Amino acid sequence: MPKTLNEVYSARSMKRRYEVWFLRLGLADGSGAWWFRYLLMNPGRNGCNAHPQGMPVQVWATWFPRDGDAQHWIQGFPLQELTLSARQQSPFTFSAGGNSIADQSCRGQMSVEGHEIRWDLRCDSRFRATLSNKSWIGFSRTPHSDAQFSGEITLDGRTLRGEPLGVGVQGHNCGFRHRNFWTWTHAVFANPDGSLSTLEALVYEMPMGLVFRKALLWHDGEGLQFKDFREEFRDRGSLEWRFRAPGKNGAQIKVAIDGTGRSIHRLPYLKTDCSGTFEVANNSLASARVTLTRPGQPAVLLESRGGAVLEMVGDL
Repeated sequence: MPKTLNEVYSARSMKRRYEVWFLRLGLADGSGAWWFRYLLMNPGRNGCNAHPQGMPVQVWATWFPRDGDAQHWIQGFPLQELTLSARQQSPFTFSAGGNSIADQSCRGQMSVEGHEIRWDLRCDSRFRATLSNKSWIGFSRTPHSDAQFSGEITLDGRTLRGEPLGVGVQGHNCGFRHRNFWTWTHAVFANPDGSLSTLEALVYEMPMGLVFRKALLWHDGEGLQFKDFREEFRDRGSLEWRFRAPGKNGAQIKVAIDGTGRSIHRLPYLKTDCSGTFEVANNSLASARVTLTRPGQPAVLLESRGGAVLEMVGDL
């Protein structure tokens, strides 16, 4: 069976490692976006059992309503409840406590703090990519970049169904530790012919003062890669990011991601050495504007209001 980029990396004996499968889904009716996250952390030491957030298996759900503040829930599970496919094997499966994610589907059921959240989703896409791969240090993969989700989501008795229900991204990240600094965005653009274009960009700190930078634009059935960013503006407080990046054969993109507003969600993530937490700022209802220019061709403008996610940690 061909690889899907969701294959498990972590062994159950690993004492310091996080591995996460996540999806961001912007609803087709424009009412908001959902962020679901399936986390495996430090399985060889049973998570960080001295910390209230330290369960080795966790499922996260975050609701970003169009005109309200983000709501967030986490439920943890012991390793004994985890069913996980073999390392680097397809098909991929992760399940615990009635929550599961596979290569093209995910389900969940949570009862947390008086709220009931349930989801049953299927996923289809045309484009996938590995954004970063640094061996045991970590990787960032995107099994579904132009994801179309179908199914249903229920929050406190209110159910939304759709075929499709919305569009977004399904990702897969892993690492020995989280980076001290990163900026990541993914945006989906609806084209007049009904097709989808996507942009994904990632910047993070590396050893010896180096910085990783890469952007991938999927448009008109073609994947374009860009590096060597010229960052024009980045603000972690307001959650805004603007940059330019050259590509091959004279191509260039100009990108503006606007994550301002009440949808900004700031959440503490637990360090893999269990020494404490750090803040992650995320807006899964960000807006995006991308201009692609190539010699001898008309400029392409892609815009999406609320169709992007922007995430920031730390400062260089």
